[in-house]
Amino acid sequence: MLLEPLDLIVFIGYCCLIVGMGLFVSREKKGHVKNSKDYFLASKALPWWAVGASLIASNISAEQFIGMSGSGFALGLAISTYEWMAAITLLVVAIFFLPVYIKKGIYTMPGFLLDRYDTRVRTTMAIFWLALYVFVNLTSVLYLGALSLNTIMDVPMTYGIIGLALFAMIYSIYGGLKAVAWTDVVQVFFLAAGGLATTYIALTMVGDGSAWEGLGMLRREVPGHFSMILSKGEMMIPDGKGGIKDAYLDLPGISVLVGGMWIVNLNYWGFNQYITQRALAAKSLDEAQKGMVFAGFLKLLMPLIVVIPGIAALVIVNNGLDVGFVESMKDPVTGIIKSDRAYPTLLQLLPVGLKGLAFAALTAAIVSSLASMANSTSTIFTMDIYNKYIEKNPSESKQVLVGRLTAAIAFIVAAIVAPALGQLDQAFQFIQEYTGFISPGVFAIFLLGVFWKKTTSNAALVGAALSIPLSVVLKLMWTDLPFLDRMGVVFLTLLVLMVTISLIEGKGKDHPKGIEISRDLFQSSAGFKIGAMFIILITSALYIVFW
Repeated sequence: MLLEPLDLIVFIGYCCLIVGMGLFVSREKKGHVKNSKDYFLASKALPWWAVGASLIASNISAEQFIGMSGSGFALGLAISTYEWMAAITLLVVAIFFLPVYIKKGIYTMPGFLLDRYDTRVRTTMAIFWLALYVFVNLTSVLYLGALSLNTIMDVPMTYGIIGLALFAMIYSIYGGLKAVAWTDVVQVFFLAAGGLATTYIALTMVGDGSAWEGLGMLRREVPGHFSMILSKGEMMIPDGKGGIKDAYLDLPGISVLVGGMWIVNLNYWGFNQYITQRALAAKSLDEAQKGMVFAGFLKLLMPLIVVIPGIAALVIVNNGLDVGFVESMKDPVTGIIKSDRAYPTLLQLLPVGLKGLAFAALTAAIVSSLASMANSTSTIFTMDIYNKYIEKNPSESKQVLVGRLTAAIAFIVAAIVAPALGQLDQAFQFIQEYTGFISPGVFAIFLLGVFWKKTTSNAALVGAALSIPLSVVLKLMWTDLPFLDRMGVVFLTLLVLMVTISLIEGKGKDHPKGIEISRDLFQSSAGFKIGAMFIILITSALYIVFW
């Protein structure tokens, strides 16, 4: 047990606060029965700051704290491009996609596909998303969370997985999105405070008592870890099996900025149910857009919280500053230094009290994402599968019940699968790559669906059906192709196929469900425009400095 009594008091206090708040905000007024709008869209009453906080709490999870710190250990600051490009992507989604979603009054992303295409496209993508959320997202977050419990408190992996699942289930299954979103506001505070504390301690250790000197030491000791654009053969990193591989396979140079990374980000922030669901639950379009700007500013801060500690861990290991630290970085079975153990090991360096706060921050990130993913899984299953194929026109209370049962089953399945991820060195990259099997098709379907009225339902169905097979074939046949570039190739291929099919089938005519786009649809408030301008300027400056 590596947590002192004070740390445990801080951590237990956090747990009680989150569960208590989740149950409190889930209460209904006397005589009011929770309906589907309450459960799945938080009664459409979220203000901008709650939208932004919930977006980040849902996004920042063990895959960032542990997975991205692990990638920082292996790849360096270049992995931050996921965060900094996300800030710009949030603006693109807020301006061009969110107005369409809110105007149509949809609950789910498959629901939009039904509105724009047909039942076949909706059902196909609903099944893909359900499988992705359960077998990749929920599973990986549970595994990485349990890894942190194992490293910090020596909790067996199985118990850690079960404990985290139960914690997230206690308040999220009962309260739905309202409980998840409002507790996220508190979670973000713990996430930022605990994360910054860990960064500060790691830098002061490297800098012999000075965090500023520590940051300078990182740049001097591992200058290659402060390059945003990697060249082929520039950096060799662990492959998780005792060997090495070219970092270019994970972050393929300039094509990161102009290629597959845009597919990753737009798919995640624009067409991902457990992200867009927060914006759909906003009071208005203006509140939703301002919330996305707020989230964009928080994304710019995240590399300081999750990437810099990973680079600091590398310097500590390279310089042998702490023998116990190096031993803790090693996999207990193979004895190989494991990148994803960087952040949990760093938490051991924190003083009493701060360690409890940082552990609470990590747990906040884990359970908030688990709750969000499970809630969105239940939303898609209830709205797009159950209501369509199992029971037509179920009562509001029946839909809430189905949603709760679906979330519980999703947790159980993910908990069973999670231990299988133990062989990975960088779980963050695993998540990105296997999400990328679906992302090109999703992006093509939504992009053409919103902006090209000639896109037909059959073309969309081809895009959905071929995304995974094409990705698998390219992965097997072109083994030295970086997965981000592979996503770009698959996307362009699907785009050509979908355009060709639409032109042949529709004979040049607009599809009956084509979306009418007008300038009025994309109007934004002055506050949003000012915030967006600052995000663009800051992001551009960061890339110029660390090019």
